[in-house]
Amino acid sequence: MSDPASGGIFSTDFKRHEDLKQMLDSNKDNLKLDAMKRIVTMMSRGRNVSSLFPAVVKNVVSKNNEIKKLVFVYLVRYAEEQQDLALLSVSTFQKSLKESNQLIRASALRVLCSIRVPVIVPIMLLSIKEAAADLSPFVRKTAANAIVKIYSLDPELKDALVEIIEKLLKDKTTLVAGSAVMAFEEVCPERIDLIHKNYRKLCNLVMDIDEWGQVTVINMLTKYARSQFLDPNQNETEGEEPFYPDDDDEEEAKDESENGEANEPKKKPYFMDADHRLLLRTTRPLLQSRNAAVVMAVAQLYYYLAPRLEMVSIIKPLVRLQRSHKEVQIISLTMMATMSVNSKGLFEPYLKSFYVRSTDPIQVKLLKLEILTNIATESTIPAVLKEFQTYVTGNDREFAVATVQAIGRCASSIKEVSDSCLSGLVSLLSNKDEKIVGESVVIIKKLLQQNPSEHTEIIKHMAKIIDRITFPMARASIMWLMGEYCDKVPKIAPDVLRIACRGFMTEENIVKLQIINLASKLNLTNHKQTKLLCQYIFNLAKYDLNYDIRDRVRFLRPIIMPSEKGGALHKYAKKIFFTTKPAPVLKSAFIGRDRYILGSLSHILDQEVSGYSDLPSFPEEAPDPTVRNVEVPKITSKSKKKMTSMLESFYSESEEESNEDEGKSSEEESNDDSEEDSDESSEDDDSESEESDSDSDEESDEDDSSEEESSSSSESSSEESEESEESSSSVEEEKPKAKKVNTPPPANNAPSYAPIIDSNILAPVDYAAAEVISKPERSTTMPSFVPSSLPRQSFDLLTSAGGQGLAAVYRFTRSPSLHGSNFVSVEITFTNHSQRAIRNIGIKDKKLQADMIIREFSEISSLESNASKTVLIGIDFKDTTHAAKFSISTQEFKCPVNIKAVVGELVKPSKISPESFKKEQGKLAGMYEVSDNFNISSSLSAQTICSRVVKVLSCSVINIEEKENSLKCYFAAQTISGNHYLLVTLHLRNSTNCSVTVNCEKIVFNSMLTKDLKTELTTN
Repeated sequence: MSDPASGGIFSTDFKRHEDLKQMLDSNKDNLKLDAMKRIVTMMSRGRNVSSLFPAVVKNVVSKNNEIKKLVFVYLVRYAEEQQDLALLSVSTFQKSLKESNQLIRASALRVLCSIRVPVIVPIMLLSIKEAAADLSPFVRKTAANAIVKIYSLDPELKDALVEIIEKLLKDKTTLVAGSAVMAFEEVCPERIDLIHKNYRKLCNLVMDIDEWGQVTVINMLTKYARSQFLDPNQNETEGEEPFYPDDDDEEEAKDESENGEANEPKKKPYFMDADHRLLLRTTRPLLQSRNAAVVMAVAQLYYYLAPRLEMVSIIKPLVRLQRSHKEVQIISLTMMATMSVNSKGLFEPYLKSFYVRSTDPIQVKLLKLEILTNIATESTIPAVLKEFQTYVTGNDREFAVATVQAIGRCASSIKEVSDSCLSGLVSLLSNKDEKIVGESVVIIKKLLQQNPSEHTEIIKHMAKIIDRITFPMARASIMWLMGEYCDKVPKIAPDVLRIACRGFMTEENIVKLQIINLASKLNLTNHKQTKLLCQYIFNLAKYDLNYDIRDRVRFLRPIIMPSEKGGALHKYAKKIFFTTKPAPVLKSAFIGRDRYILGSLSHILDQEVSGYSDLPSFPEEAPDPTVRNVEVPKITSKSKKKMTSMLESFYSESEEESNEDEGKSSEEESNDDSEEDSDESSEDDDSESEESDSDSDEESDEDDSSEEESSSSSESSSEESEESEESSSSVEEEKPKAKKVNTPPPANNAPSYAPIIDSNILAPVDYAAAEVISKPERSTTMPSFVPSSLPRQSFDLLTSAGGQGLAAVYRFTRSPSLHGSNFVSVEITFTNHSQRAIRNIGIKDKKLQADMIIREFSEISSLESNASKTVLIGIDFKDTTHAAKFSISTQEFKCPVNIKAVVGELVKPSKISPESFKKEQGKLAGMYEVSDNFNISSSLSAQTICSRVVKVLSCSVINIEEKENSLKCYFAAQTISGNHYLLVTLHLRNSTNCSVTVNCEKIVFNSMLTKDLKTELTTN
């Protein structure tokens, strides 16, 4: 009887994949194709099909392109394992490099470079050179990828490969650019001279490169920019000058200038290079990429190259990555945790985005907790501590322990909440979880070291609970506290030592060491009561199993309990044990991690890995920017004629005949459309040329220089050939002449939000005829704008003392801003009180909260002595009360200033009916309502009340209800940025008792406006 295990799948004679081999050996292409599809499917599932290599490699010579593609896919995977058999087909691969199909050529080159045999390296190099000059961009891309493989096989070919890389870097195809840069980074990253001529091209192409190519290009450009451009934040490293300089400093500066002592040259003001700005501008749209790696690469670029004011734009895209997979969350949160150490303000508006969810993995929870702790400030700490309180009571014990540590860090960094944090940590001592209690004790011990005299009761409380604390580190911390502050608890400390003696032998080593420390200190301060206890503990420790404990006792015995012969250090024992110890500083684990490039593997692991290269430092002086200039070939008249002839012959005769058969009306319409299209295209070309010219110039001379260059270039080009002159003149004749628009005087016709108070203020409002103020159209040339009525109150922006003779005042115009409906119009008047002309007056260094925006005025080129100049700016306060901070800069100095947000000027009048007023007021009840009652000294008429309210608030008078001994006035406005209603009700009783009610979604507006109205109405 035969063995049952001899057949079937247990048979040793069983031949695997026999059916596939037979199909590959057949003469029918459909069977071969089916077999190759099955083999590739098994490869994709991770199955080993290397035994089929001889049968597959024979089909390289197949004339069927589909079979050949699948064979190449198989060979790329197993060519390195079966090198001997693959070498037999090298000649076939070389023939495939001449195929007409680009996919076959690329696959053949890929397989050839996958054979890791040094013998065929010359063949591989020759094939790569031919592929680099191929007409197909896909084949050139494959050649760029193959460069890395051949370089790893034979690094001595570097010089030959650099020539190929230089050629591929000049390729204008987006498909090749990413792979060419990757080859450059792997083979010759130190040859930045290859990037100079291709820098601007890569910046403009980066938007269209494939996603992983974008990551490579952005990382390369980041390193290049660090070595070629100046630090955009170099001026911020120095301290800001005081707003009002001291008189002594001014006198010293005058003396130095008179005596000629100030020989040091002044530091040149920083102007960003046009190529630097080009890189920032072209990569910013990639923050919206769907690929997380691209977003993090652009964020890394902005972190290292952008001015600090522009770094705000990278925070929201990074926060958006928290909706992605766990791995992406961990890497992006690690980046943000490192950034939050030095830039708290960037993440403060997105505080709630870092709240922990119960479904988050523990790594994500810990990183979010780290960020919340880093960005906590005096204003946000209440919300953060409330969130931490929830985390401590959660089910995740490990995360709860980390939260206790975070509470300790908040208490250490923000002194205003240290007491409340301490009380919260003390309440955690009654928690059921031993780890939470133990960690709370450790943190309390560290916090008590900062100010122990005020927290004696906490030390006593910790001594009472020592019996039920089992966490070794916590017990050791209590013992240390009892010994360090034994003078503050003289009656409790000896009793703690007595309790510790009973279980000394069962304690952990760290606790034993602190018990010995406690016994030593008490023996010095309370010798009579603790002498025997100290001897007992020292005798037990003398024979302990741990040598550290034995050595500690041998070291301390001569100091604490000296013998007759020795004991020279005994008189210094108190100085040794009770010396002042610095309080521990609770720091973030991410401090110092920015020494690695953000997002790199070394940064994630917090240790340098092989292959890591740091970013180069910014140069002290800017290198020559002309190395990036590329000569553009001139277009001759012959080439122009050739191009026009090609365009004319683009349409065939049949198409022309079919067009002639159509009706005349359609011909006229098509001609009109073509003329309009040509006009639009010419306008677009002009605008693009102006933009490119302005980008290449410096920021200070953008407009003037670009217009002069465009005009001069047009004149020179017109003189080159007569044909171009005739064509340009014909186009000008065809274009209709622009009509001159006579704009009416702005003072009479410009719409204004400011209500004009006249004798008819009590007249009812005609709601049907209420005009809707439309958003002003944005034009390229902004006309001068003079509001019809201006508030009288002005505010100092810059004094002549602080501005070295330049003074500035500002006031809110209550007029529609020319920059948009969301902007508050502010008028600034500059006055030169000095004896010299002040030049280049403008706005720089904008430091804005949240998403605030400032539209600055055009730079004032010169302001003569005793002259004044009035300009308009627009500020989008985003319905907040934050001040708009910026600097007034001139050719000689910069002065930091700020425009404070006045609530009454952040709104615009709203014309609504009394019924709508009541309806909206009902919606804004509760927390959105603030009321105040006060007395006024004298009776006020309705006219006076409305005048005073309108003086404080830019609003409309909705209704006035006048009864016996009672007067009610209703006012309505809307916030300029968010269009939220702000409703004011003023009720005057018995001529002196006044109540004000303010309703608005912006709670801060309510309280501030109520105070302003009370102040205005109570003043005589």
